[in-house]
Amino acid sequence: MTTTSVNPVLRVAPVAPAAAAAHFRAALAFHADVSDVAAALAAGGDPGFVVLDSRSTESWDQGHVPGAVHLPTALVPERAGQLLDRSVPVVTYCWGPGCNGATRAALALAELGYQVKEMLGGFEYWVREGFEFETRRGRERRAADPLTAPVAGNCGC
Repeated sequence: MTTTSVNPVLRVAPVAPAAAAAHFRAALAFHADVSDVAAALAAGGDPGFVVLDSRSTESWDQGHVPGAVHLPTALVPERAGQLLDRSVPVVTYCWGPGCNGATRAALALAELGYQVKEMLGGFEYWVREGFEFETRRGRERRAADPLTAPVAGNCGC
């Protein structure tokens, strides 16, 4: 008797191309990456969205995206209406890929009627990709981490 083995990647077969396209199109509707957010903010003028940091005040003080609105996730229901315009899409972020605070903030905002996306990578990848950030002491920038950002500029994706 011969036993055939299917590798773990193909153990569950890929979906049809149309289903894959629908899935990935939807993913792009829900997420923005750090580089795209940074590029839109750096282009000058109105980027057409507001960036929202959903972390605690202590975390905000450690560093945040310049120009971001600070609104901890737990305060979204009571304070979003005072800080955000419902006609302007919101891009949420939290610490990084291991934290779902930005997802929870995005859910709370969506339930309040805001258009929202989540910034993949959060503050961790903002810093690791070498983008400027603000702290209580002023603006800072670290060298890009070659494991997370192309050191030659654009990744080409």
